[in-house]
Amino acid sequence: MGSIDRYIFRTTLASFALVLVSLTGVIWITQALRGIDLMTSQGQTILTFLGVTSLVIPALVLIISPIALMIAISHTLNKLATDSEIIVMNAAGFSPFRLFRPFFYATTVVAVMVALIASYLAPDGLRRLKRWDAEITADVLTNILQPGRFAQLDPNLTIRIRERRPGGVLVGIFVDDRRDPKERVSIIADHGTVLKNEGGSFLILEDGNLQRFELGKRDPALVAFGRYAFDMSKFSNQGRDVTLGIRERYLWELLVPAANDPVYLQLPGQFRAELHDRFMAPIYPFAFAVLTFAFLGAPRTTRQSRNFSIGGSILAVFGLRMAGFACSVLAVKSSLAPVFQYLMLAASIGVSVWIIVGGVVLEPPAALIEAINKSNARLSRLFGRPVTA
Repeated sequence: MGSIDRYIFRTTLASFALVLVSLTGVIWITQALRGIDLMTSQGQTILTFLGVTSLVIPALVLIISPIALMIAISHTLNKLATDSEIIVMNAAGFSPFRLFRPFFYATTVVAVMVALIASYLAPDGLRRLKRWDAEITADVLTNILQPGRFAQLDPNLTIRIRERRPGGVLVGIFVDDRRDPKERVSIIADHGTVLKNEGGSFLILEDGNLQRFELGKRDPALVAFGRYAFDMSKFSNQGRDVTLGIRERYLWELLVPAANDPVYLQLPGQFRAELHDRFMAPIYPFAFAVLTFAFLGAPRTTRQSRNFSIGGSILAVFGLRMAGFACSVLAVKSSLAPVFQYLMLAASIGVSVWIIVGGVVLEPPAALIEAINKSNARLSRLFGRPVTA
């Protein structure tokens, strides 16, 4: 790439990264707030909360990337036009199609990133999220043990906690264990935490007393302890199987599903729709890029308004994306819907390339411009000051 190409390439990718991070961060915060109960009712740490909620970021990036690219290209072209750089490059012999080259390079980088996310990163993050969420919600220690309630974990085992504190600390713990017919154990501890390791799940009790009533003995055995591990592995469901949904499947699992896969046998249409969505994900950045450039890439003077071109590019991209969503929904029941979606993307790219190569300037009809100017003139007379479009 030449110096001009490198300049446009860097500017576009830098704008893309800024927009992508900003939009993803805002949407991620709205999604993360739904899981705030991980730290409140379930007593998980802030690291667990951030880890669980961040697994959805690749799926968000997959949807936001083409939109962020469109915004980045619009910003770069608007900057070049404002500084009259497009006019200068056109006068120096740069055709609109030649000017599109660095934007094509930037779009290729985005498309490769989207393809990687669609085929592996997004489904991998979602399946990790599902397994992690299942481990948290299925664990009896974080769901059944609710403050102020006597939890009957077993016909002969009762546990009560007074309250939960940040960091997963349980305060005011009472345990009544009568599972052994030869003895009864009662434990009172000031506080405790849950420990999970390769050996199982344990309720680590601290600063408490243990009373053991043995069969045939008159007096109980009293033991004061500073730290005591109560085995809870029997009541932890960490190893249970998790059924993966369609969005949690890798690309190759959608392309060649197992013949005996119960989800595939039950929902073959959704497998087809998701597979074509994955294939078309890296195509959308190219479609959005050429559509945006077709509206904004033609050389204009600083006196020519670009409002119509900006609005037209937004409407074109929005319409294309909404039509794509509609086709994805219809693809569940119709095998022709993905074909129409491929043709729609091909037509959008083809028409946009023809506009770029031909140097066509997309402008509103003269009658519309005249009507807008007359409306502005009437508003100017009404309010006593000039009104601009």
